[in-house]
Amino acid sequence: MNANAAGAAAFPGGMGERMAAMAARGTLDVLIVGAGVNGAGLFRDLTAQGLDCLLVEKNDYAAGTSAAPSRLIHGGLKYLETGEFRLVAQSTLERNLLLANAPHYVKPLPTLIPIFSWTKGVGAALRTLFGSKSAPRSRGALLVKIGLMLYDFYGARHRVMPRHSTASRAASLRDLPALTPDIVATGTYYDATVTHPERLIFELVRDGLADSPRSVALNHVRLERAEDGALTVKSLAGEAAATVRPKIVVNAAGPWIDEVNAILGEPSRMIGGTKGSHILLDHPDLLKELKGRMIYFEADDGRICLVFEYLGRALAGSTDIKAADPDTVRCEPDEVEYLLESLRRLLPKLRFSRDQIVYVYSGIRPLPASDAKDPGLITRDHATPILEPTASRPYPVYSLVGGKWTTFRGYAEEVADMLLKRLSASRRVSTRDLAIGGGRDYPKTEAARQAWISGLAQETGLAEKRIADLFAHYGTTARIVAAHVAAFPADAPLPDAADYSTGEMDYLLRHEQVGSLADLAFRRTTLAVTGRLTARLVEALALQASEALGWDAARRADEIAAVRARLKTYHGVELT
Repeated sequence: MNANAAGAAAFPGGMGERMAAMAARGTLDVLIVGAGVNGAGLFRDLTAQGLDCLLVEKNDYAAGTSAAPSRLIHGGLKYLETGEFRLVAQSTLERNLLLANAPHYVKPLPTLIPIFSWTKGVGAALRTLFGSKSAPRSRGALLVKIGLMLYDFYGARHRVMPRHSTASRAASLRDLPALTPDIVATGTYYDATVTHPERLIFELVRDGLADSPRSVALNHVRLERAEDGALTVKSLAGEAAATVRPKIVVNAAGPWIDEVNAILGEPSRMIGGTKGSHILLDHPDLLKELKGRMIYFEADDGRICLVFEYLGRALAGSTDIKAADPDTVRCEPDEVEYLLESLRRLLPKLRFSRDQIVYVYSGIRPLPASDAKDPGLITRDHATPILEPTASRPYPVYSLVGGKWTTFRGYAEEVADMLLKRLSASRRVSTRDLAIGGGRDYPKTEAARQAWISGLAQETGLAEKRIADLFAHYGTTARIVAAHVAAFPADAPLPDAADYSTGEMDYLLRHEQVGSLADLAFRRTTLAVTGRLTARLVEALALQASEALGWDAARRADEIAAVRARLKTYHGVELT
């Protein structure tokens, strides 16, 4: 084994042998920088075509912008206002495909639009459609009706949900009595929510690794330029390092794209993102009013906001503010008040206060650099600028600029076809109908799901409630996790989070490339985002991680301190 391969063999997370083999080969087809949804989606697509790929991420999979969405899979109703009809058509198709390919995490979401006038907003909408830089406000019933009809039209391909409907003011207030009486009517249409976005991204990576044993995915690594056009990957957790020579580099670093291009020797100004902040509330009365629906509404400034039930909490968002530094972005107190006040005006019979908030989060949308004064008018479409090879950089760099969560598969397919053509390769597999992770062989009816749960309970000896929890967390991949849990000595519920267990955590720690306590608390599980982390629970998770990953007492203390600091600084949570 050469020195390069020997150094690569020390990479953790089960990737050492794969990385050593790749380092020994020296060259690879595609190096992807950034493991958000665009990078992970492209990795899954390219590996399915038989290419050798290396995916590298400086933090954890889905630790950046892709972990801070509104947790929606939607067709982009508001993009109709700006004339982005192609984006709406693609988004509605991809939404429908995700409902079929990832049914364990992507669920239908009935959505209610409060309407406050009959005809207002038509003139402003027409001006925006033809290039005006001021967003339309007071979208009246006529404008909403036209929008919903167009939305139904664009969502016709692979349709899996009902068409829109409308209701009178009286009927709407009978159905949702806490709603402001200022409405004149409501409209209802259907989109979708993604319950575990971070896990869905991890599953894309895992599917890619299963498709291509020669490919590698590494988290917690740093990328550096080496001599003669090579690139070096170094572990941030140890001494492991490897140098490779990619034929193509894809920069999928989201809001860090310009930073990565600088590392590659190509300073750029491609990104001009905006910040979107969200809050989660412990609010049973609000959940009773929502009845499983999202309310998609206008704030006083014309900004579109939303609120819906997310894993037992009420999720409300979002702001849209220009921001530059993705490493320090957080939900500020004025944004919290903006969202609370918007909810108070929408639902004046309910109480909204800061003491109901259990978690806040914020992320930067990796939008293209723009001089638009209104952030809401910056396109959510994607583009792929190419830096062609130079004398000192023998590989081209494709930068994935923009895009949105919903369209990641279609965008990955588009870029993959570009790369395949450049490599003189051909597409072997379409991802259009390719199930993701635990969505594979997913039972389609409630009766079939209950039968699946009952059968696995009998097979493993675990209680049906335990299997039901695993099924909710992992879809059909629960079969693998359940086998591990059944063999784990003295499996027990986690303190303060009974739907998770010690055997389940052991599986995640040993099989899912967990490199830090934050990986486990924020991304492999939903414990953080649902506001369920307590001091006792964090201590228990850290102890398990120490046993599974070989951390000493000092490392364990550092990991606990890091989680505490992150919760307080970025998520408004003080552990008790």
